[in-house]
Amino acid sequence: MTKQSASASVEVAADPATAFRIFTDEIDLWWVRGPINFFDAARAVGMQIEPGVGGRILEVYRPGSDTSDEDVLELGKITVWEPGSRLAYRSSVDDTDTEIRFEPFDGGTRVSVEQALVQGGKKAFYFWPNVIPWFAAWAARRESAERTPRELDRLNVALYYEDPTAAARWLHTVFGLDSWDRIPAVGEQPSWIELHVGISAILLFELKERAPEPRPVDHGVWIYVDDLDAHFARSSENGAKIVSEIRQHGYRCYEADDLEGHRWTFAQARPTMQ
Repeated sequence: MTKQSASASVEVAADPATAFRIFTDEIDLWWVRGPINFFDAARAVGMQIEPGVGGRILEVYRPGSDTSDEDVLELGKITVWEPGSRLAYRSSVDDTDTEIRFEPFDGGTRVSVEQALVQGGKKAFYFWPNVIPWFAAWAARRESAERTPRELDRLNVALYYEDPTAAARWLHTVFGLDSWDRIPAVGEQPSWIELHVGISAILLFELKERAPEPRPVDHGVWIYVDDLDAHFARSSENGAKIVSEIRQHGYRCYEADDLEGHRWTFAQARPTMQ
């Protein structure tokens, strides 16, 4: 049975009107540009919210252009626009309605989001509980931060744990690794966790099954390339063990094992990656 709703909230040190403006006007600054944070990560160059009822929430694909070129993906259409109070939209990519509320709280604002399956709906991507902490992290550091989006480096590492949440807290406490959004609390089980070192990410995923001995597949390396199809052809021709061929999951990628069984993931780089 499809889950009916998902909700989350954060608190920011800004009044509701300011929090609303930061959320809408600066979405391209607080949206984390991780490898699985867009519907088409290989092409995405930004995020945008058009103001007012009837405005759109957009994933933008053409560098340096405005939305009149329509090289965009409409994620949703705004149904409620009440600055400083409430924002709501009907999704264009699944069967959900999302409402974001901005309420005064202890000298700041509590920002609450609820994403719910519409009546008779069957498809839901409940991403907001993972996303809303990015907004809080940006609101906390924006006064001293550069006004440019954070872009991940081409080389990132994926690690697999039986309990990724506990691993993230341990890595944060013991090794001092941090995140661009936040470290999950006890009891939380996000779909993925991103820790960051500079502009590189360490992606934590759940280890669902162990590979036979002698080498369990419990870690991997991610590399972003300019031409994924050409890279796949070269790997195939030169003897790499292809674990999964090119597929689309927001990003385009394929997986291969090297000569000693280490797992590598190669993904299509976006135009804005350096």
